[in-house]
Formats: sequence, C-alpha cells, structure tokens
Amino acid sequence: MAERFADAVVTASDLSVTHVTPAGDVHALVDASLKLYPGELVVLIGPSGAGKTTLLHVLGGIEAASSGSARVGDVVITDASERELDRLRREDVAFIFQSFGLLDALTAAENVEIPLRIARAEPLVRDERVRMLLERVGLDGHASQRPAELSGGQRQRVAIARALAASPRVLLADEPTGQLDSHTAEAMIELIVSIAHEDGVAVLLSTHDPSIVARADRVLEIHDGVLTARMPHPQAAASE
Repeated sequence: MAERFADAVVTASDLSVTHVTPAGDVHALVDASLKLYPGELVVLIGPSGAGKTTLLHVLGGIEAASSGSARVGDVVITDASERELDRLRREDVAFIFQSFGLLDALTAAENVEIPLRIARAEPLVRDERVRMLLERVGLDGHASQRPAELSGGQRQRVAIARALAASPRVLLADEPTGQLDSHTAEAMIELIVSIAHEDGVAVLLSTHDPSIVARADRVLEIHDGVLTARMPHPQAAASE
C-alpha cells in the first residue's frame, strides 16, 4: 500500500447539494467532509437515495455543489471552470459505473483507447497501453470483441481498463459489482483492491455488497445526505 500518512489527494469540506423541487427542497448532501489518501480503498455505504451517487458526482466534477468546497490535487473543483473540470476528468479522476458505460459500436480495445485518444497520445503509445491494460484485467484475448459479445463481468473489466488508461490519481466507482454474480464480483473486488494498494490510486467506491466492505481500508456511511466515518483514517482522525 502507498505511504500510510501521505498527503490527501482529495479534500472536501462541508459539501452540500440541495435540489429545488415543486414538492420542496431535497437535501441530497448535507455538510459532507472527507479526505481520500493515495493507495487506500474507501467504501461508501448507505441505503438507496442516501446521497452516495451525489457525493461521487460532486467529487468527480459532474455535479455542482450548492455550498462547501472540494479539492482534487491542486484543483478546487467547486470553483473550477468547465475547462478545468474537463482536464480533471481527463487526467486525474476516473469513473466506473454500474451500467459499464461502454460504447456498443466499439471493440473492447477501442473503448479502452478513448481516454488516450482524447489525450492525443501517439498511436504506438496508445496501442501498447491498451494491450497492457487488457492484459492487466484478464482480457488480452478479447480486444476485438464488442460489448454485446462479452459477459457482464468482462464488460466491467473493459470499463476498469478504460478508467485506468490515463493513469488517474482518483478512482470513483458507483456500485461496480451491482450487476454481477457473486463469483464475478469477487474477481472485480480483487482487481479494484490491487488498483488501490499496488497502483497507489485513491479509490472511493459506493456499494451494498458486504464482501467489499470487508476489504475496505476505511468505511464511510451516508444517510439522508449526512456523511459519517465508521472507520476513520488515522491521520484524519489525529487532525480532528
């Protein structure tokens, strides 16, 4: 695992998200504060509708916070321009979704290649990086297959390979095993743990799966938009 007391790569303070609806205000996130450190797997738990996805979207620059602040590296995402957020999502923060989010018309290799094309990597560099990533996730023999030709677990592996293409500092995963059987989910968990512990990526993963919770370095719990730490990081706890 990465250095236990490394500097936080993500810092959020008093993040709130309020949705105004005809039926009244909906508080999706309420004064949430957290830090994410390199090399750790942080698991986010809570019932459906508790605010897990909202928190992930705010930290990834997909959804704006109503108040509070959040920083990824040197970028204050709550004050960043759309151009800065695009760069952040392209270079520093990657997502894995429950629905895989693959482009059906593209092969597995072409899906993985997308972030590298956006980054304008040289063709030879792209090809080698895609090859290495598909091998890393156990799909080196499936590069030319399209999503419809792959199982659910294989599609999620392609999604993970694509998320890793740009060597992100932060990986945000929203119920990544939600559509997988228990055996396939266990393989996904092993892969995600290795991304945190071996690659030094800060991973924040929302789940209802107790087997992932059991592998977490820390557990955060959210109810009605209120975030609490079930297992605080020792450095964060010491600074409080």
